[in-house]
Amino acid sequence: MRFESFSPRQVETLTWWSDSSPHKDLDAIICDGAVRSGKTLCMGISFVCWAMRRFSGQQFGLCGKTIGSLRRNLINTLLPVMRDLGFYCAEKVSENLITISFGGRTNRFYLFGGKDEGSSALIQGITLAGMFMDEAALMPRSFVEQACARCSVDGSKMWFNCNPEGPEHWFYKEWIKKATERRALYLHFTIEDNPSLSREIIARYRRMYSGVFYQRFILGEWVAAQGRIYDFFDSSYVKDPPEEPLEEYAISCDYGTANPASFGLWGRRGGVWYRLKEYYYDSRREGSQKTDAEYVSQLLNLAGGRRLRAVVVDPSAASFIEALRRENLPVVKAENDVLSGIRLTASLLKSGRLVICRDCTDAIQEFSLYCWDESAGGGRDVPVKENDHAMDDIRYFAATVASRPRGTFFARWVERK
Repeated sequence: MRFESFSPRQVETLTWWSDSSPHKDLDAIICDGAVRSGKTLCMGISFVCWAMRRFSGQQFGLCGKTIGSLRRNLINTLLPVMRDLGFYCAEKVSENLITISFGGRTNRFYLFGGKDEGSSALIQGITLAGMFMDEAALMPRSFVEQACARCSVDGSKMWFNCNPEGPEHWFYKEWIKKATERRALYLHFTIEDNPSLSREIIARYRRMYSGVFYQRFILGEWVAAQGRIYDFFDSSYVKDPPEEPLEEYAISCDYGTANPASFGLWGRRGGVWYRLKEYYYDSRREGSQKTDAEYVSQLLNLAGGRRLRAVVVDPSAASFIEALRRENLPVVKAENDVLSGIRLTASLLKSGRLVICRDCTDAIQEFSLYCWDESAGGGRDVPVKENDHAMDDIRYFAATVASRPRGTFFARWVERK
């Protein structure tokens, strides 16, 4: 990878710890702001260079929400860059360990995932000379605080980067708002701070987001989620299915007994998935509940004899999944990260890769009613648990199928009997 130039913000990130920097005695750096603003890779390069300049024979932590996301977001790009710069990097994937050597010095970098409250136990007991936290705002407070407590070597420093969340988020209140008190350098990035992005690419990213996600991921603001979730959705997003033959089909399911059940039939043409038809059943409104066998029958009616490449289902619907497997249907347990799924759905709709057809009246109605719960406490972004069943099955489909490169999804995720 070649770097033609760095923005002033990136240069400050790369050099804040150096002997000539006025910030060299601080304990931490925090970089937040827009997506694709160039903060993550610059921080990673800076972190490794600092570690190799200041220490030898020490251990460091590299943390992400999951180890998989850490590899995608940072490691897979960082290691080739460090090798081009003359660093020797040896990775032991099975041990989540990277050993780096340069100028007669060698240090070990351990990879950790901080996806939930139980993750703090994974990092207990280790002594670190520094740690880097990618997507810090997505990690639980217990994990971040445990990682900070592990940095007990003299001269150790802490490195955080994240995209904004809500203004009541604990990381915003405890670290960004208290950066001076924490002896941390706080740098805010905009999308213009990445000189490698062309005007056309920046414009594309601006078109990808709307509402709270635009404010957070493009403007880099810590703002509360409020109002309609898909505030951009209107009749212009409702279209007829293509007249040309479709190439493959799938169904997405939000299963409910007391709550409504929503199934969507999807067909792909080129790079676009069309929600062709749907089945929606509200047992409270209809006055009776359906069995798993009856729902399977309705799903098969929706499929209409078409060969399905996947039936995407909420992973918590264990009995329904088993009933589908008995029919030898290609069941796929859905990705169920709510916020990530909502963001992906919005992006796919705005880019035209996900299309809602006119027959899907229940989904169209829910798009106009689906809202953020402004009474949710703890700074959490939570949708109101009403008018969300078609929204959930669409979200499952977006996160599990439509957002994945063609050919990678089915080979990896389809579960059969």
